[in-house]
Amino acid sequence: MNLEEEFAQHRGELVAHCYRMLGSLHDAEDAVQETYLRAWRGHADFEHRSSVRTWLYRIATNVCLNLLQHSSRRVVPSALGAPGNDPDELHAQALEVPWLEPFPDQLLGADPATVVGDRASLRLAMVAAMQHLPPRQRAVLILREVLTWPAADVASLLDTTTAAVNSSLQRARAELARLRPREDELSEPHEPLRRALLDQFQAAMESKDLVVLEGLFSADARWEMPPIPTWFSGRSDVLRLLDAKLRPGPGRRVLVETSANGQPAFALYIRGTDDLFHAHSIKVLTYTEDVISAVLAFHQPSLFPAFGLPLIHGRS
Repeated sequence: MNLEEEFAQHRGELVAHCYRMLGSLHDAEDAVQETYLRAWRGHADFEHRSSVRTWLYRIATNVCLNLLQHSSRRVVPSALGAPGNDPDELHAQALEVPWLEPFPDQLLGADPATVVGDRASLRLAMVAAMQHLPPRQRAVLILREVLTWPAADVASLLDTTTAAVNSSLQRARAELARLRPREDELSEPHEPLRRALLDQFQAAMESKDLVVLEGLFSADARWEMPPIPTWFSGRSDVLRLLDAKLRPGPGRRVLVETSANGQPAFALYIRGTDDLFHAHSIKVLTYTEDVISAVLAFHQPSLFPAFGLPLIHGRS
């Protein structure tokens, strides 16, 4: 295997690693590109004291830490303020805010379990919580908990001591325990309940069946819509939002199933005046036991190509 093939073999896991660090798919892809450029330039000095994989992770982590010196943490609307309760008073899109982005599962390759380490570390709630950690503390958490690097190796990468790494890891764990949403720690439904939930959500959203949707949401369900800062909390307010924003009648919407961050997701297409279905948003679902507890609806059509989805959907 030549160097180019070996680089390509690790691309999916490196993008996932940089995404955990940066909270942005686009920034992660740029970071991996920079990692490869540095690796090509430095390959003559690489003496194989470690594996190529470990070497690439060292470079990628330093690239991400450099990027984080000049950027703000990625956020979701619920991190910015209290929820709203009036669907007619949504704030304008805040395009200047560095919003958290979803991660398409297809980028992980054919066997995600072999490349992502701890799969739970890619869940949206976890990535959003990690954004609150200082960059070096974030790196320690990911290298120790996800990649299971020895503390001595992390200390060498970060030019610090093993004791400092262990202390940083303890602080990171404590902060995540405080920040991580309660529903993200609970069990998810198994098949066939999971399949039934997704099928019902898809059909009810397409037909605007609020009665079915009411039965699918938990009492404290959240609905967030970056880059719109306004978000909604509680089943009744979420339903009020959907009632106001989903136009009634058949053939208004198409939902296409996909997946992001190890969670179920749907791409929403809206029928335009040209009778074509245009990309609207990627909706990532969090379900707790037998109900949907959160929906992060990314109103960013520019994300669709990363999911392998067209901007115009031809409904059959």
